[in-house]
Amino acid sequence: MRVLNRYIGLEVVKGTLISALILLALLNFFTFTDELGDLGKGDYHLQEIFRYLLLMSPRNFYELLPSAALIGSLFTLGAMASSQELVAMRASGASLRAIIWAVLRAGLVLGLVAVAVGEWIAPRAEQEAQMYRAAAQKKQVALRTKFGFWLRDGDVYINIRKMIDVTRLEDINIYQMNESHQLAASTHAERASYSGDKWRLEDIRRSDFATGRVNVTETPETDWASVLDPGLLSVVVVSPENLSIHDLGRYILHLRANSQNARPFELAFWGRVMTPIATLVMLFVTLPLVLNTQVRTGVGQRIVVGTVIGLGFNLFDKLFSHLALIYDLHPFFAAVFPAGIFFAAAWLGFRRIF
Repeated sequence: MRVLNRYIGLEVVKGTLISALILLALLNFFTFTDELGDLGKGDYHLQEIFRYLLLMSPRNFYELLPSAALIGSLFTLGAMASSQELVAMRASGASLRAIIWAVLRAGLVLGLVAVAVGEWIAPRAEQEAQMYRAAAQKKQVALRTKFGFWLRDGDVYINIRKMIDVTRLEDINIYQMNESHQLAASTHAERASYSGDKWRLEDIRRSDFATGRVNVTETPETDWASVLDPGLLSVVVVSPENLSIHDLGRYILHLRANSQNARPFELAFWGRVMTPIATLVMLFVTLPLVLNTQVRTGVGQRIVVGTVIGLGFNLFDKLFSHLALIYDLHPFFAAVFPAGIFFAAAWLGFRRIF
């Protein structure tokens, strides 16, 4: 039985990974055609587009894994059923329960893969992808560190320690370098706000470094002619998509402690928790479709059915998440409901067959 378990598990995992790669290639192709509209904007060329797609691939792979599990397992197990392999397994003494358990154990492996990608790879890769894309298009070098947000524009270095939103900043330091790459001037502003097409600095203290002396001036407020763009800042503001489950949990507690709206982050948190479980659910959905001996379907039909159900689940999950934010539904319910509907349908399928 161990040999059969290993064989079924490997085939299901292999079929899922192949399906995920195919879906990922299709999604990257459509994303590539969209990105061509920005080709030539700043330093954003084909090389930058391909790097952006590569960095976004872990996030897309993570989101497509439940759908890929359904398509891949439906194709793999369907091929086993068509070639009478499942019948031979039953004849050799393998129970139906053992076959189902072998499939679900493969789902546990895929769930661990989803956790690993979603926790340690996808968040950092997506953040870097968004930063890289924005920096290439706007010809600005940007970096987010534990010391705040850093931006380089020629000989000017900007450090922003706190962002209320992309149009309101606090604790800003501006460093001007001379032709010899030495510090020529340093400016600190308590606050900055963006209105129209320019920034307004408030409570400014400027230090000019001349030969042998430092000139300090203070100004209540002034306009700031900077190429710093709110669009670039938007990619470094904390986003639910750029955080792991652990970071989401910590940030939710921070928002609650400060009486701020944590609903989008709570929805993202439960969505991350449900993705490995949704992978198992998709495998469970496959079983009544394959094990129903009264229905005979060809390979092409299985691919169509699996694609429709898998992508349908992906779209329904995203749509319901947006509806949950609009209608203020509980985040846990919003994350569980799509997978719950598909699980209930699969359970009814089992009841009708067995």
